[in-house]
Amino acid sequence: MARRLGATDEQIRSLDGGDVSPFDPAWRAPLRAAAEMTTGGGRLSEDTYRALAADWTEAQIVEIVAVIGLFNYFNRFANALQIPPTK
Repeated sequence: MARRLGATDEQIRSLDGGDVSPFDPAWRAPLRAAAEMTTGGGRLSEDTYRALAADWTEAQIVEIVAVIGLFNYFNRFANALQIPPTK
């Protein structure tokens, strides 16, 4: 899906290792927030929030966090029911 939405092969590969440097600077904080929320029990550090606030409005940050949370929900729901990912 990422490729269909314009992500390059380099960007996709970099995410496997947690490297967000190939992305536009404004998108690095949301990508780091996604990783942090997914592995950190849904919490964001103050540093991550400040990084988001540098490029995004409060309303945009709410939307970013809502989308991350929703996708975490979908993944946990599917994992609990052993629903395989679709391609």
